Amino acid sequence: MNKIIQEDAKYIGRDFPAELIEYSKTQGSFVYDAKGNKYIDFLMGWNIGNVGWGVKEIREVIKNYNGPDYVNPSSLYAPWVELAKILISITPGKMAKVFRATGGTEAVEIALQAAMSYTKRTKFISIEGSYHGHSIGAMSIGMSYFRTQYSNLLPNCYKIDPPLDVRAAEKVVNLLKNRDIAAYISEPIINNLGVVIPTPEFYQIVSQACKKTGTLFIMDEVATGFGRTGILFASEHYNLQPDILCLGKALTGGYAAMGATLMTEEIAKSMQWNFSFYSTFGWHPLNTNVTIANLKYLLKHQKKILNNVNKMEKFFQNKLTKIKYKMPTNIRIKGLAIGIEFEKSDYVYEVKKRCLKNGLIVSELGNKILTFFPALTIDKQTAEDGLKIFEKSL
Repeated sequence: MNKIIQEDAKYIGRDFPAELIEYSKTQGSFVYDAKGNKYIDFLMGWNIGNVGWGVKEIREVIKNYNGPDYVNPSSLYAPWVELAKILISITPGKMAKVFRATGGTEAVEIALQAAMSYTKRTKFISIEGSYHGHSIGAMSIGMSYFRTQYSNLLPNCYKIDPPLDVRAAEKVVNLLKNRDIAAYISEPIINNLGVVIPTPEFYQIVSQACKKTGTLFIMDEVATGFGRTGILFASEHYNLQPDILCLGKALTGGYAAMGATLMTEEIAKSMQWNFSFYSTFGWHPLNTNVTIANLKYLLKHQKKILNNVNKMEKFFQNKLTKIKYKMPTNIRIKGLAIGIEFEKSDYVYEVKKRCLKNGLIVSELGNKILTFFPALTIDKQTAEDGLKIFEKSL
């Protein structure tokens, strides 16, 4: 362990030092380290392993794959069409075309370029403190903190502060009045801010104002998609009809790397001949077949999985509200997207470290928020065991 810590520090580029757990195996809701120690996974790669680790049907596809090693992006490949048809059939809005990406960041980049191509505008509105990826474009619409490090990010990217209610919606409406905004973009439920849940009125006002002013309405479902919030896509909680939809993470269940950007026929047409985005490994052939297997598994067991999500939401809500915390907390939960905000900063980092030491993997945001994103298939006993570790670690 000491050797890999030293060599990782020497050879691997990171923004923060590595967490002291060396993964060796994943199965169901559990992670095993190199010494054979077992951890309950309340992170699942951060909204990635929605159907759980080690699903036999999906791993069999990887094991038995015998297709091409690579397909040139300009060529034909039947599984690309199959996957695109599946995505168009299950997503909200009038999606008609799917653009291939390697992950969520590329999916967002495609969305931003499409919005500028279609509207001939260059300004954007997003949520302050949000995260949409680490490319220059994605950071431009992300948290304003990025601009302290990168002064040359895209200009004219306006931010709306939570809470996302009528008052916040009116700020969006005011920014849209000049009809020069290319797109509004956000997660439908803001997992990247510790599960901030907008009011129905917020989206009703914002989506209508976008339509009225010719501004595109982009939903980033990279972290919220594929059942995380108790419904297949979080946009459906608000009956939203996005013009563009960004997907990633649980799209593949963690079994491969992939992203996707869906949009209407009209928007897609605006990008013909003028579209400059190119992804060398977007929808790699092996990844495509594995993603199809992941989606088929999810859709086959959709009713059972979503029923479990809604049942476990109530279980987590009940258990978390009964815990005696050492300071005021705000618990936010939608499906199995769970955020616990503490009054005191820096405390959550210590709790996270204790959780890991005691056998539970969780994540923290901004020094004040702990987030849980367990598998959608998690059973009651595993959830209860994990919460006992959490309570002990407080």
